[in-house]
Amino acid sequence: MAGGVYNMVTSVSLVAVMMITCTSALSPPPRQVAKPDLTTSEAGNPFVDGWYADPDTEIYNGLYWVYPTASYEYGEQTYLDAFSSPDLINWTKHPNVLTRADVSWVRGALWAPAPISRNGKYYLYFGANDLQVDDPANGILGGIGVAVADKPGGPYVDAIGKPLIGNFHNGAQPIDQDVFIDDVDGQAYIYYGGWSHANVAKLNEDMISLGTFDDGQTFKEITPENYVEGSQIFKRNGKYYFMWSEGGWTGPDYSVSYAIADSPLGPFERIAKILQQNSAVAKGSGHNSVVHVPDTDIWYIFYHRRPLSETVGNHRVLAYDRLYFNDDGTIASVKMLVKDNFADGNMVGWRTYDGDWSVANKLLTAKSSAGGKAVLDTNFTDLIFDATVTITQATWTTGDAGLVFRATNLGSGMDAYSGYYAGISPSGRIVLGKADSGSWAVLKEVAFTVALNKQYSVRVSAIASEIRVFVDDLNSAKIIVSDSTFTSGADGVRVFQTSASFGNVSVAES
Repeated sequence: MAGGVYNMVTSVSLVAVMMITCTSALSPPPRQVAKPDLTTSEAGNPFVDGWYADPDTEIYNGLYWVYPTASYEYGEQTYLDAFSSPDLINWTKHPNVLTRADVSWVRGALWAPAPISRNGKYYLYFGANDLQVDDPANGILGGIGVAVADKPGGPYVDAIGKPLIGNFHNGAQPIDQDVFIDDVDGQAYIYYGGWSHANVAKLNEDMISLGTFDDGQTFKEITPENYVEGSQIFKRNGKYYFMWSEGGWTGPDYSVSYAIADSPLGPFERIAKILQQNSAVAKGSGHNSVVHVPDTDIWYIFYHRRPLSETVGNHRVLAYDRLYFNDDGTIASVKMLVKDNFADGNMVGWRTYDGDWSVANKLLTAKSSAGGKAVLDTNFTDLIFDATVTITQATWTTGDAGLVFRATNLGSGMDAYSGYYAGISPSGRIVLGKADSGSWAVLKEVAFTVALNKQYSVRVSAIASEIRVFVDDLNSAKIIVSDSTFTSGADGVRVFQTSASFGNVSVAES
């Protein structure tokens, strides 16, 4: 009988092993995380459409995830969306991953989500109700909440039925949290704070309750110099980097500074400001997060900013740029670059005037019109402007297509702008001219053979009054003129009685 039992157990074990093996064979392999090596969002900033702010990031199941605030008036900030990408280029929107209706105690806005995963669950920490000092004594709930889900895209549900942090401690308003798990000992921490005070607290293993430090405290103040809000923590080469926002969130002076410490508890002594407005690119740049590409030393800073032409405080958009480190571990100043290779299939951030514009095959295309323009919200003075230009059809033999720069007073109409234009024409010429609210003057033309359906590299260098135009040979200018009529303005592309496509747009300060 013993042998029979043994054979039975062995048979059952073999069946179980076979079932597990078959199940494993049927399960798809885990998605490998792509390792994009980019200088900025090369498919254009903003990298998604819509008014969003306060992005925080995570990598889940081979995808890069971004969780932002829906940037509208306070009463309209009632939901949180998320975005995922396999490559930091193509983004999928996941709407309403958490809404006010999912959290019984939220009566006002919810914002600034912070994602993290542990033990097979996904957690989303958020600020809600804009808690004021006297609110808790008056029975008003608010502060930092936590929601949980089985998937990164939700739906998330309230985890504890009340705020995780619902009072002021050390003067810190409970908002703008970041959550971090230290790889040394697995301890989780929550960093947070508004009203120019920052705290850190321990999170227990369940991620929905607070622990205590060895001295019995729950909250420790870690406020660095000039701290306002927007806590962010990450670790590199054994050092703890604490980042925060300075200035007013509705103003142009919003910015990001940082400190480095040997411990997750600090002390965090301010080193420098690394991200701030650029009057040629965007203003109000702040409330950041950081993405580390796994198994590399490639880092990106994700943040929100306000387009130059926008004056409404909540009109904020999402952007990212490369984060570089100096040899001593300090962070280099972030350069907000302007590029668009249209690899994401859209033209977010562009404004069109006349004509029919679309994106296909990584190119911005325009049908023939009498001066249609697509323009970025920039304001460069001295610049180097590069793009590829391909004329696909000429309605008029004297038509052309090219680059607009230092442009203001933009509107609809053939020459409805004040600024410069450098174009190529299938009539066999390169032209540099200037428009001024309806009038047009040629500054210089040179002969140059332009074939239909052939791509040309066009560059404009404008430094002070000297303007140089290059076509294909980027070491030898085809046109050099001096003109000081226009000193700064927006940059874009234009067609005149031709159909054309444009690619690899880059505008940089010279």
